[in-house]
Amino acid sequence: MKRRDVGILGEKLARDFLKKKGYRITESNYRCPEGEIDIVARYRDHLVFIEVRTKTSLEFGCPEESITPLKMAKLRAVAAYYRQAHHNLPRLWRIDVVAIELNQKGKPDRIELIENAVGG
Repeated sequence: MKRRDVGILGEKLARDFLKKKGYRITESNYRCPEGEIDIVARYRDHLVFIEVRTKTSLEFGCPEESITPLKMAKLRAVAAYYRQAHHNLPRLWRIDVVAIELNQKGKPDRIELIENAVGG
C-alpha cells in the first residue's frame, strides 16, 4: 500500500471512529497559509483539531511518536488561524491525535484517540 493510500485510509477510519464517539466533523483536510489539519470537529463544548497518524509498521516508532515539535507548532498555528477566520466557535478548543496502526492486510490493529495531545 502506497503512503498516500495509507493516509487516506487512516483519515477515513479516524472519521468513522470519531463519529461513533460523538464527534461532529465539520471539515476534513483544512488548509490555510499556516499549514493543514486533517479533521476539524466539535465535541460537546469544544472545537477539536485532529491530526491523524497512520502506520503500517512500528519499525520507526508508533504513529503518535511521529509528531515532531515543528509539527506541533504548525498545528497550533493552523488552529489559531482557523479560530480567527471563523465566527461563532466554541470558546474551548484543543488539538487531539488519532493514532492508527494497520496490519499487512490494511485492517486496523489499533485506533487510539489521544485527547489534548498538542497543548495550545
